Amino acid sequence: MIHSRVFFSGLWLIVTLELRQRVRGASWYVLLGVFMLLVGVVTFLLWLATSAWLSGGGGVFSTIIFFVLLLGTLVSPALSGNAINGDRDAGTLATTQVTLISTGQLVLGKFLAAWITALAFLAAALPFLIFAVVLGEVSFGTIAVSVLVLAAELGVIAAVGVGLSGILTRPLFSIVLTYLVVAALSLGTLIAFALLGTATQQQATNVNYYVVSSTFDEATGEQSDIVCSTAETTTQNVPRFDYFWWILAANPYVVVADAAPGSFNDAGYPTDLFGQIAVGVRSAQSPPELYTEFNGCDEAAQSSFSDSGAFSGEAFDRGPTAQQTYDGAVPSWFIGLAIHLLLGAGALLWAWRRTRTPATHLPAGSRIA
Repeated sequence: MIHSRVFFSGLWLIVTLELRQRVRGASWYVLLGVFMLLVGVVTFLLWLATSAWLSGGGGVFSTIIFFVLLLGTLVSPALSGNAINGDRDAGTLATTQVTLISTGQLVLGKFLAAWITALAFLAAALPFLIFAVVLGEVSFGTIAVSVLVLAAELGVIAAVGVGLSGILTRPLFSIVLTYLVVAALSLGTLIAFALLGTATQQQATNVNYYVVSSTFDEATGEQSDIVCSTAETTTQNVPRFDYFWWILAANPYVVVADAAPGSFNDAGYPTDLFGQIAVGVRSAQSPPELYTEFNGCDEAAQSSFSDSGAFSGEAFDRGPTAQQTYDGAVPSWFIGLAIHLLLGAGALLWAWRRTRTPATHLPAGSRIA
């Protein structure tokens, strides 16, 4: 009990020191102010463009959540990517390590400070999130899950930045590499999915029968004496995106969108950006039809024209609705979130091993004090 109290006391000391250094100047408050201004402008424009006062705030809420995630991925690497090696360059890391502060307290404290700093952007966006909720059509499940998953994703980015700052000796290199990791997860997954799915193709066969000639009865509106053509077969190569849908599970935007409970209108269409992205990702799980057959002769025999000239007969199969696609696919957000948590935890563990003292060896040119 005493040991754990001492550990958390030292941990909180590192956190408070880091936070005081970050908020000591006016630049931090200017950054938050600019962020709130941008979110306010985006919220106002969305409110006008989507007629949110009539349709509800689901689209506004989801867009703000993604905007906070976007800004977090842009700012957090710069704030966390030099947390440890920056102190080493300044000659203050060794001073801290000769105190009673352990390596675990040092690494975890800097991670928590970086995470709290990233969460400040989420806190700054709360007034606009509340405004979107007041507009209606945003369920409590969507609010709770999206905010919690967003907070976890910001924590992962902070963990990767702090971890790389402990693994690498040069602050600039660790910051750039953190940005590259974020880019690989956000954009690299989309590029890999598109390229691999397009490169992996399979031949699909279409067989069509069409009416060559027939007799049309104007009184009944039906066709008789239908002469059907021979089978007309065409082939084409279709991409197999269903083989690589799992790559998108590692995308942080997909994780947030897929984790939020789907919201659909009466026609089965998503009502927010979460649902649109989730439906798109889950629809990629469905394999393409490699053999299709359309018999126009059967359609002609079963169809007729009413007195008003309107076509009647068998309804065309329009396929599943967006909600049916969403409900019938496998959610992938927990896979992506688990990958991200393992990535962040692994980076922090590696940073702890590289930072702990006494060190068996250090890279050439490393500053000790």
